[in-house]
Amino acid sequence: MKTRTAALLLATLLVGANLCFAADPNIGTWKLNEAKSKIDAGLPKNLTVTYEAVGESVKATVDGVDGQGKPTHNEWTGKYDGKDYPVTGDPASDTRSLKKINERTLELTVKKGDKVTMTGRIVLAADGKSRTLTASGTNAAGKKIRSTSVYDKQ
Repeated sequence: MKTRTAALLLATLLVGANLCFAADPNIGTWKLNEAKSKIDAGLPKNLTVTYEAVGESVKATVDGVDGQGKPTHNEWTGKYDGKDYPVTGDPASDTRSLKKINERTLELTVKKGDKVTMTGRIVLAADGKSRTLTASGTNAAGKKIRSTSVYDKQ
């Protein structure tokens, strides 16, 4: 009887977790709409960002180009809890944190070592078909940068 109850509880928790992530409007693949974006020349561009549920976390896979047009790829797995989680594949950052502000807004913080190098807000459009990342920070040369990247859901 205890085994049956435990199995039923586990199944209920898994279904609940899946429903929770299914309701996350950020899950999916987002492609940069360069015509609507304002990214200064020489800055990196994240061309495609894919969010997927991984257990109780979210995995972000980012493919783009650096300031010289060379391909880039990095990954981050974490939660929308504002805590720092490691980034792999990005020489400009060691950790990222995402904090859920409301159902359509995430707050982003990027760090290299203990230093914050970029902050931003990701705002999902009311129709869920696009999202805008407004970011500002300091590049490796110490220059202030600001960009607005608009992404369309694929």
